[in-house]
Amino acid sequence: MAHTFGQSDADDAVVGKSGSGRGIVGESKDQAGVAGISKNFVGVWGESASDGHPGVFGRSQKWQGVHGESDNQAGVVGISKNFVGVWGESSNDKHPGVFGRSQKWQGVHGESDDQAGVVGVSKHFVGVWGEGSPAGFFKGDVHVTGDLILEGADLAEQFEVADTLGCGEEVGPGMVVVLNDDGALAPSTREYDTRVAGVVSGAGDRVPAIVLDRQETGGSSWRRAVALVGKAWCQADATTRPIQVGDLLTTSSSRGHAMAASDRHAAFGAIIGKALTPLTSGTGLVLVLVGLG
Repeated sequence: MAHTFGQSDADDAVVGKSGSGRGIVGESKDQAGVAGISKNFVGVWGESASDGHPGVFGRSQKWQGVHGESDNQAGVVGISKNFVGVWGESSNDKHPGVFGRSQKWQGVHGESDDQAGVVGVSKHFVGVWGEGSPAGFFKGDVHVTGDLILEGADLAEQFEVADTLGCGEEVGPGMVVVLNDDGALAPSTREYDTRVAGVVSGAGDRVPAIVLDRQETGGSSWRRAVALVGKAWCQADATTRPIQVGDLLTTSSSRGHAMAASDRHAAFGAIIGKALTPLTSGTGLVLVLVGLG
């Protein structure tokens, strides 16, 4: 039974006003602390003129702070002129800030006239060297009706690093790598090596756009992403022969470095790719259009 009941045909039925405390407080052991019902307008209206306090605040110790439900329209609608319409935040490592679920349609729908409909941002970046928290995760098929724009430069695939290299730090971005007898990566050390696997992705300002066979790394198992297709910076040695744009590159005797292939017969099966930038002398990075052959 309600302790206080207000009814009005034309004006506010109940008004609560306070100079420093809460205007209205509702408390119940078994039902809603406050219930708002309207036949033609909003059930509950909350408004705040303070820039540090919300219009409506909901808090629960064991369940949802705010629950919205509707038979015909949105259960919860958030609209803001200068900030986010709806803000969801969670400090629990097993629960999302915002959760959307639907039995017959989209669990979460994002739409925008001028910007991205949905944006996912991760502060724990997923880099070439190890795993992090992805900005987005999809379990199941992903349908894309427009272009899939990837800002990375190459298509790479992870390979195991040879056990003899310890923690694997000897195999870094830009290094030319070959496969050992176990199919694991090791730095190249001889010219025209047909076991060449390619260039470790991620040197300079280039990062891979797609990484295949990505797995956790660390402990006794280390993995590196090797560029298979696209553009990647490669360690190169031009001490004996300058590297010109368009030169085919192969392995050299310098550890983890490429060189210009002058012997086309010996280079068969040992080509890393084609040079896109020159290196007149010494050692340095050369941008390579990767293509094993």
